[in-house]
Amino acid sequence: MHSPTPSLKRLPILAAILGLAILLSAQETAKPNDWVDLFDGKTLKGWTLLNGTAKYDIEGDTIVGTTVKHSPNSFLCTDRFYGDFELQFETKLLDNQLNSGVQIRSHSYPTYRKNRVHGYQVEVSTNGNAGFIYDEARRGWLSKNRKDKAKRAAFKRGEWNRYRVVCKGSSIRTWINDIPIADINDSLTASGFISLQVHSVGGDPKWRVAWRNIRLREIGDGDGWSDLFNGKDLTGWKVNENPDSVKVVDGAIVVVGKRSHVFYDGPIYSHSFKNFEFRAKVMTRPKANSGIYFHTEFQKGGWPSKGYECQVNNSQGDWRRTGGLYAIQDVKKAPAKDDEWFDMHITVRGQHITVTVNGKTTADYVEEADAKRPRNMKGRLLSRGTFAFQCHDPGSEVHYKDIRVKVLHEGPRTQSPSASGTKKERR
Repeated sequence: MHSPTPSLKRLPILAAILGLAILLSAQETAKPNDWVDLFDGKTLKGWTLLNGTAKYDIEGDTIVGTTVKHSPNSFLCTDRFYGDFELQFETKLLDNQLNSGVQIRSHSYPTYRKNRVHGYQVEVSTNGNAGFIYDEARRGWLSKNRKDKAKRAAFKRGEWNRYRVVCKGSSIRTWINDIPIADINDSLTASGFISLQVHSVGGDPKWRVAWRNIRLREIGDGDGWSDLFNGKDLTGWKVNENPDSVKVVDGAIVVVGKRSHVFYDGPIYSHSFKNFEFRAKVMTRPKANSGIYFHTEFQKGGWPSKGYECQVNNSQGDWRRTGGLYAIQDVKKAPAKDDEWFDMHITVRGQHITVTVNGKTTADYVEEADAKRPRNMKGRLLSRGTFAFQCHDPGSEVHYKDIRVKVLHEGPRTQSPSASGTKKERR
């Protein structure tokens, strides 16, 4: 499909997208198996402070975090997500009373406890729990058995401790000073940022923790994909009107019958997606009409009023065909055939939406800041939200399977002045 030349109104949006690409370019363009230094030894470029006001200073080749009176837990977070990777770093507690940690595959977004950082934490402490996995601001300890004496003695007080963390699929393993510590399997979060925690404290003791030699290499292609559908039932999905119109058959969600929509309502990213890649295999029967909604939300009936619809229609009477953004950037010629599985891939980064069908781009759209919509489509705008499949009518049968999402970083935020990155002499 021909995409019109961007207007002058689009230039600020395109500039913002380009700026984000430049900001992340060094890490994004690294080959999957190259080691990448997450800390350049000089600045805090590529990191953002979230939640608290603890101070993060650079002393020599080291990041030193210092507690601040009345601050909640503070997190210095990478400006991109990582899925499958090996992470190595060294850490030292300069004050043994302090509890700290390194977050992996972690998140912060407005619909979860007002941007509270949450996710897997590799513990840094002198109480014997170092290296075990704690689910910060979510479920608590995931390493249930923490009694092994050798593991509890692995972290050395007053010394630099070498950590190694390997995440691949649902597997998370850790080592301290070459001693194996944690080995868990958990699939709730497939990717997220890395962050350095300075824990909240009572009073104003100015306790400190330090990190150095922080590096990471991605495993394989970095993966980071999460399954939204288990292939067996509608666990994690919610049907609105006419629930008999949605069923699971031979490992696929099948929509056919009176109008209905089935919304993803599961735990992945609290079903509140902003930037993402979405993939599904789709098969239409002849004369079928359906759609994939994104940035939408559950409603009890009617056509979803919030978010975009990616059209699914290869032969039905509506001239708008598969792969278009319904009534926004439409496709006139079907890129796929009925009765054959085809791949649907939707990507949202900032204000930029792309859709591909079987690897061919069918929609490439940038939403303008002052985008105008018809009165009956005022909600057809980017924000954040979930996914939904449409059951259009009794004559339309469409199958969906292998439904996956890869959550992408939501973009840089304004860095707090407390994360100064000031260069100091080593104490």
